[in-house]
Amino acid sequence: MLKSLATLWPYVRRYRGGIALGILALFMKDALAVALPVVIKDGIDSLTRGFRLDFLLEMAALLVGIALVKGIFQYWMRVILIGISRDMEYDLRNDLFAHLAGLSQDFYATYRTGDIMSRATNDLNAVRMMLGPGIMYCAETLIMLILAVAVMVHADPRLAIISLIPAPLVSFAVILFGRRIHVRFEHIQKLFSDISSRVQENLAGVRVVRAYAQELSEIEQFERLNRQYVGENIGLARIQGMFMPLLQALIGVAFLLVLWEGGRQLLDGRISLGEFVMFNTYMGMLIWPMIAIGWVVNLMQRGTASLIRINRILHERPSIVQLPRGASTPNPDEVSAEIRLRNVGMNFGGREVLSAIDLTIRAGETVAIVGHTGSGKTTLASLVPRLFDPSTGTVELGGVDIREFDPGELRRQIGFVPQETFLFSATLGENIAWGVSEATREEILWAADVAGLKSDLEGFPDGLGTMIGERGITLSGGQKQRAAIARAILRNPRILILDDALSSVDTVTEDKILNGLTGVMEGRTTILISHRVSTVQNADRIIVLSHGRIVETGTHDELQNLGGYYADLYRKQLLEEELEAI
Repeated sequence: MLKSLATLWPYVRRYRGGIALGILALFMKDALAVALPVVIKDGIDSLTRGFRLDFLLEMAALLVGIALVKGIFQYWMRVILIGISRDMEYDLRNDLFAHLAGLSQDFYATYRTGDIMSRATNDLNAVRMMLGPGIMYCAETLIMLILAVAVMVHADPRLAIISLIPAPLVSFAVILFGRRIHVRFEHIQKLFSDISSRVQENLAGVRVVRAYAQELSEIEQFERLNRQYVGENIGLARIQGMFMPLLQALIGVAFLLVLWEGGRQLLDGRISLGEFVMFNTYMGMLIWPMIAIGWVVNLMQRGTASLIRINRILHERPSIVQLPRGASTPNPDEVSAEIRLRNVGMNFGGREVLSAIDLTIRAGETVAIVGHTGSGKTTLASLVPRLFDPSTGTVELGGVDIREFDPGELRRQIGFVPQETFLFSATLGENIAWGVSEATREEILWAADVAGLKSDLEGFPDGLGTMIGERGITLSGGQKQRAAIARAILRNPRILILDDALSSVDTVTEDKILNGLTGVMEGRTTILISHRVSTVQNADRIIVLSHGRIVETGTHDELQNLGGYYADLYRKQLLEEELEAI
């Protein structure tokens, strides 16, 4: 637990000045609160010796003045400490998001999106409650107990000790119930992650759910998860329901002991009426701190359980190892755009995806990669922008191992259209210009025209300003791919990678896009991945992959003459075109 809490130390240290000021305001508030019963004691004892109106008014004014100043310190205590907890939450959320943005793709294959969202929202809020109200009321309870008990011991040690008899039982109850609350809340947060993941998957895959008429099945599964979540929360409420009454019962016992022993001493004349009232006033003041112990334990256990879950993400390290900050790195903009793979091998979960790949793509050359599904085409293309590091061998740009470049600087040289197109919930123009610091309307229209999307703009209600919905849900598959191509070429990259980027368009649109890309690809190093021969036949060179190995290489005509996989693929696609024509 202490190791987990150490994560928060940099944030606490950052705001140590404000925290110290808040604790000072808290101390002054408690000190004034503890002074009130002493003033009441003096007033009552004075009145028992004889009534004086002027003295009564003075005491009343003093009590009101102390209460007002106490209220001011209480206000600033809450503003400062709760405000700082919000600031720490802000910093922690930013750091968590920055950490998530820097993690490699394999992390997102391990954690579900809903689980990550749960940790970044629900768990982070629990940590904030621990840092703000948790720490504030913990400090307030501790200071109030110390000050009040010190005054009580000074006034009457015997009566003070008797009033503290239930304290060990309170400590035992806190430890026992605190442990059970921690375990239960950790399980609740896991169930909340499962619910979040289920909702996220259903919303993202709503088309599939409807296409397979699985709405009722998904509702039933969600209801089952929700029932488990409610059941666990009810179990936690039962624990808390036992904890709080137990604390109140122990407080009642302390009150009873003070009334019994204090009453005896008052009747025997060993203490004054003012002291008796003072002791009872302190017992009343200690009710909230003792009850707050239960609430603080609950907050601390919830916050610690959530912090452990957040730490599991913060302790994740990207598989793409970056050079230390300040290290001298070459500038990818200053080297040749030649790509070379030297004896590259790639393994995923013990499965060999690429093996002994030796390939050189000259600067300005267009190389196409074809092969059956699962042959390793996408994996090979993903090595160039360093989305993965090869298990063996090296990938070089301009003769320099790409691991020596800063990953961000390397990727700025590359326009990448992945196999799975992703568009943001923004306007079409914003999606095309995404990743470019500045782009004029004319430049965006040029990119859309090259990608074969300009004619579609006329059918959109607001042209480039049309909102396309989450993941581009209002666009067809072909329109999404063309928007992604426009986004890639608008960056004016030195290296262009199109991973099956024309699979969702018809052959007529494909010809138009390829004609538009001809001028763009000229002088750029281009990697073109496709299952269609019509897409790759004009490439400078075609690479054929099979089971992670290069089995054929050459131009379109050369590979046809070989009579291998490519020639067979070409014959099958010609036959399909003839059948479609018939």
